[in-house]
Amino acid sequence: MRLSPKRVARPFLFFLLILLAPAAGEAKVTRYLTGDSADVAPRLHGPALDLGGGGTDVGEAIQWMIDEVRGCTTCDVTVDVVVLRASGADGYNDYIKKMKGVDSVETLVITDAADAKDAGVIKTIRNAEVVFFAGGDQCNYVRYFKGNEIERAVESVYARGGGVGGTSAGEAIQGEFVYDGCGTDGATSALALADPYDPTMRFTYDFFRWRYMGGVITDQHVVARQRLGRTLTFVARQLKDGRARRVLAVAVNEKTSVVVDRSGTARVVGAGPAYFILGDHAPEVCEPKRPLTFSGFKVWKLAPSGTFDLKHRPKAGFYLVSVKDGRPDKGLY
Repeated sequence: MRLSPKRVARPFLFFLLILLAPAAGEAKVTRYLTGDSADVAPRLHGPALDLGGGGTDVGEAIQWMIDEVRGCTTCDVTVDVVVLRASGADGYNDYIKKMKGVDSVETLVITDAADAKDAGVIKTIRNAEVVFFAGGDQCNYVRYFKGNEIERAVESVYARGGGVGGTSAGEAIQGEFVYDGCGTDGATSALALADPYDPTMRFTYDFFRWRYMGGVITDQHVVARQRLGRTLTFVARQLKDGRARRVLAVAVNEKTSVVVDRSGTARVVGAGPAYFILGDHAPEVCEPKRPLTFSGFKVWKLAPSGTFDLKHRPKAGFYLVSVKDGRPDKGLY
């Protein structure tokens, strides 16, 4: 019996779709490249960090990181930049490619931890001189990057003198202690202060460990979203849970970045402010279902161009803030 073209085509098409479909667990990275695909491999002069508070990106801070890594502001040395994100598209490519000293920008949209097995992805990250994490949901970065070859590739960039930066969720993962908010809508100051162990107060440990960022937890959008109450609680929780005896929060407002050079000097860039908040003793009350009480957080509030020495942390210049029964002192901001 002779088969009609339609009866042949349908089984063949079904077979072809199965053949071309990605196997279970196979990486499905979306790439966007702007610029030259060749690797430039210059001598690096960092490392450098850019901690962005979200909202509008601070181009000055990204340019600073690029210049810090290439070791100049006006020379002909160029670098390759990789943007890592778990959603979105190529919004950073043209923006960063127009900056001085940029040979290429490649965005990798990574939506599964299986992508860490993609040798091409790992090679692209390792060959970069600057890695920048876009905003979004930091829980995705924890799920997809932590403890695998993507994490190690980013660490290799920093280790050889490159730059690592991020904004909002991309900044949230840069401290030794990470607020991840996984499985929640995120902690608010009201929730955190009323119950430091509220289900939204979720943390990740043993992710990136950058120089001078030991004992540090970050926060973002802190004035715009009135988050300093939760920032204080982040610090109290790490102390109460025995993560460290001294915990420093770097809390950055929108349209603001804190950049950190290779000597450990942090500088505020953009609109400001940024807050450096130290907890150096145990909280009086930090327990489930009880409001936080903590006397004597040390707070440094820095305007644009203000600096903070992360290597030799200052012992003066702060003001004190306390929380009693979940209520911070007036004038917190």
